[in-house]
Amino acid sequence: MIIGKLIQTLTLLVTYPHDHPDITSNECLAQSYLGTYGTQSVFAPPQSCVSSFASTANVPTLRIHPKAQFAWVEQAALEEHLIDYPFSLRSLQGYLGALPDIHSTTYDSQPDGQQPLSGPIDEHLLYHTSTSALLALSPAHIRELSHILPPTWRIYVLPSQSFPLVPVPEPAIARVREILSSLKFNPDVAKIVSNISLAQMRNDVRFLTGEDGKSGIESRHSFSTGARVAAEWLRVRLQETGASCELQPFMSGFAPNVICRYPSTRDTNETVLISAHYDSRGSFGSARAPGGNDDGSGTTGLLAIARTIKRLGITFRSNVELVAFAGEEQGLLGSRHYAEELRKENKNLTLMVQADMIAYHEPGEPPQLGLPAIVGTPEVTQLVANISTLYSPELVVGFTLACCSDHQSFHMQGFPATQVFERAGRIADPMYHNSGDVSDRVGYDFEQLRSIAKVQVRQQARLPADAR
Repeated sequence: MIIGKLIQTLTLLVTYPHDHPDITSNECLAQSYLGTYGTQSVFAPPQSCVSSFASTANVPTLRIHPKAQFAWVEQAALEEHLIDYPFSLRSLQGYLGALPDIHSTTYDSQPDGQQPLSGPIDEHLLYHTSTSALLALSPAHIRELSHILPPTWRIYVLPSQSFPLVPVPEPAIARVREILSSLKFNPDVAKIVSNISLAQMRNDVRFLTGEDGKSGIESRHSFSTGARVAAEWLRVRLQETGASCELQPFMSGFAPNVICRYPSTRDTNETVLISAHYDSRGSFGSARAPGGNDDGSGTTGLLAIARTIKRLGITFRSNVELVAFAGEEQGLLGSRHYAEELRKENKNLTLMVQADMIAYHEPGEPPQLGLPAIVGTPEVTQLVANISTLYSPELVVGFTLACCSDHQSFHMQGFPATQVFERAGRIADPMYHNSGDVSDRVGYDFEQLRSIAKVQVRQQARLPADAR
């Protein structure tokens, strides 16, 4: 699908289903990647490339302001009964119409006298499916839109420039296959992963949500004071376990990423990265955004891993990073920044696993582990499934369409990556992006959270002799 020609750059916007064969076989597309969003991949190839994959007939010209940003909006993969505000083109047009000064003051005045973006709202709508849309808006309007969209809609900001589509290199996949082939149950590792404290996990998540009445955190929205309080608290807690930690700014106004590193006991640049996002989103119109499950659960899992490392004196034969990202709810912004940084460094990342929403299941359902059906490295996904079978056999493992969390940023940069999620199937948490997302409620299962955290601990150990 060719969306249109951008008159300022003579560039096209093109979307393809994420698994379309043209994506890997066409060099023009491969060099002009803007990312995969849900089931669609977006490209911005130069006009000279278009003959290599499609006809140029009837390609509309789009008058996109040079300061515009592209944003992808989509309906999250929820169970049908949880969707109070289903995605529709008419609804999206209504939200766009509610943006302040959408017709006249979208951008600052230009030195050459160029007029700000104006015209019908449809000029900002570049492409849509039944559940998603691609928009062109100012950065300010994208931020405003993220505040007013229904909580069951996701928004992703596309990169300002295209970049090469980097598949995971075969040597990196071969390394994961090697780990897979040697994986077997080890009683010493089982003792390690079973040492996670359930009581401490309760305390940690209650601090992050403000349920403890002590932290003072009302919201961990990326722009909030509470998010900065949480970031500093995470830095201190993780550093207490022996890690070297830093707060990494990535965008003005956003809380920072929290990056913590445990060095290897041998001379190697191999690195395992385990992550979650600590920012949250609440109900529309409410200042409260506790984020107990999304993603206080994944963040609590990181803390559980770190506390286990300290308590048992664990060391590693590869470098280990525990990272808590901000900006996930605004489109994976914190993780995108860090993944791009690691790609520039040509980081030797053995694998990356993101934990996002790992504590909820519907009453009557067994504890579960959901693995990504769309975006991720299959070999890493299989490794996680096999580890779960060995060390958390109580989890029912399956695939989920819930997509996508911070692992996508690393997958897009050619790193082996996957995600762990709470359920095989669609999102079932009725408090998804809701101000009622606390830990003290029916369906919030600390035992499941601990079971998935056990899998994450084993991912760090990688091989039976690696943790000691």
